[in-house]
Amino acid sequence: MKKKFTLEIESPCSENFDAMIPNSGGSFCSSCAKNVIDLSRKTNSEVAKFIAETKDQNICARLKVTQLQEEFQYTETSRINNFKYAAVAASVLITSTLAAQEKTPVKTEISSVRPVSYKLGKVAYSHAAEKEILITIKGRLLETKTNKPLNSAAYPNLELTINDSGNRVKINPETGDFSIMVPVLENSKTFIVTITGNDYYLSKEIPFTKRAVKGAILQQNISIAAEELTKIYMAGGLGINYTGK
Repeated sequence: MKKKFTLEIESPCSENFDAMIPNSGGSFCSSCAKNVIDLSRKTNSEVAKFIAETKDQNICARLKVTQLQEEFQYTETSRINNFKYAAVAASVLITSTLAAQEKTPVKTEISSVRPVSYKLGKVAYSHAAEKEILITIKGRLLETKTNKPLNSAAYPNLELTINDSGNRVKINPETGDFSIMVPVLENSKTFIVTITGNDYYLSKEIPFTKRAVKGAILQQNISIAAEELTKIYMAGGLGINYTGK
């Protein structure tokens, strides 16, 4: 059965997510002694899977404003139907077994022509593994319209990571400067930059060419429009509204 739903924030929370302690289940909030799950970086299918697995729990989550406008869907399997099918299968198996026991075994002899074996030579194939290079990307994060760093009061504590490498660096709030070491594929034409702040999130594809790398260093500014940053809310009690049947 298809279950469709939307998300809502029942009780908004003002705690600083970046100040929480990351762990395997999310980030631990010491104020309410609960884990906060970051749904803001999950795809729609990942969100739907998570909700399907935790629908009966009281969830604290962090999510993008745009996710409040999305409709999600997952497939719910009826346990009653599962038991019914299992019972039918077991009945058929028992019946077949009893019928087999009642019949007198008949010996059969199968003759077949011996298969002819063929020897094959080595199959030639070409596989060129993409080479990964380690580079340092240096530049400034600038606002497209003003060509200046983003307002640090409106967008505090901005951090940057590239290609989800796990290496996250702070952006200088006054100059917009950043420097980050990341592995990239030698033949890559783009890389994915992810920018996060206290309440904002952005993931964007940036053009890239190896020819611009000089001595393992790429000098490249990143320009974004302020409206590209997506507002993120933290919900102290995530609401789930089921729609349709």
